[in-house]
Amino acid sequence: MHIDIDKDVCIGAGQCALTAPDVFTQDDDGYSTLLPGRADGGDSPLLREAARACPVSAITVSHTVG
Repeated sequence: MHIDIDKDVCIGAGQCALTAPDVFTQDDDGYSTLLPGRADGGDSPLLREAARACPVSAITVSHTVG
C-alpha cells in the first residue's frame, strides 16, 4: 500500500489519527503525518477507514505494484 497525505489540503482535524492510531499521528503544527516506519500502512485494518474519515479527503491509499 502507498499512503499519500496532501499537506496543502490537510486541516488537522485528526480523524485519521483517531481512526488508525497505529499508522497516523499529528505533527507539532497539528497536521496529519505517518508514524515512523509506517509509510506503507503495514497491515492496519483501519487504514482505508482512516482515509475515508478525513473531512477534506487529504489522504489517499493505493496499492503498490511490485
